Amino acid sequence: MTRRLATYLPLLFMFLLLAGCTPATTPINPENGVWDKYFVGPLANVLDWFADVLWGSYGLAILVVTIIIRFIILPLTLKQYKSSKKMQDIQPELAKLKTKYKDDPKKQQEETMKLFQSNGVNPLAGCLPLIVQMPILIALYNSIMRNHNIAEHSFLWMQLGTKDPYYILPLLAALTTFIQQKTMSSQMNPQMKNLMFIFPVMIFVMAMNFASALPLYWIFSNTFTIVQNYFIYGGSQKKGGQSK
Repeated sequence: MTRRLATYLPLLFMFLLLAGCTPATTPINPENGVWDKYFVGPLANVLDWFADVLWGSYGLAILVVTIIIRFIILPLTLKQYKSSKKMQDIQPELAKLKTKYKDDPKKQQEETMKLFQSNGVNPLAGCLPLIVQMPILIALYNSIMRNHNIAEHSFLWMQLGTKDPYYILPLLAALTTFIQQKTMSSQMNPQMKNLMFIFPVMIFVMAMNFASALPLYWIFSNTFTIVQNYFIYGGSQKKGGQSK
């Protein structure tokens, strides 16, 4: 049950994030509540400040703020990785317990909990960092899409408030999503690997219909995650010869 929860929680939050990705027309107003006052509003102000510093470029402002946010939540990502690594290391022992107590589910559960405790493993620890960082990322999305200053500016060939007419951003968003998942493939179970081709297609279709600012943010965020995963997962694979 715990492994199943750990498997599907990331998917659940991914779908919640995508479900919230609709073109926002509601202006940011601190009087709307805690969400706008303490999360979306301050992030939008930070974007405006960086745009002023970076020669009026909101494209560069989105890049800088995305990198800053990713560095802020990096400790949570590392915690998630360490928890996942511990869980992988005890998989052989878990398999033995399932075989030994296959006719006694209660005893199997008791021995499993003892195994977790003796190895300092919290089955839900890998999900908690994800739960914490998702509101931050969703707030960043809102601060980009609901900031009307961004919609009025251009970056490279695109108008940030309109769709990319050449579909370059949707293609890059889909490609970087696929590469990002590929860098984590050694940590995925078979069910997750089957979705590696579904998410990029979803991202491409959605990016075709959104203002350019959003797929631009996805590309920046995915690229950071690709580099991050190279050092986190790639290093462990080289050290051990292959992922365990």
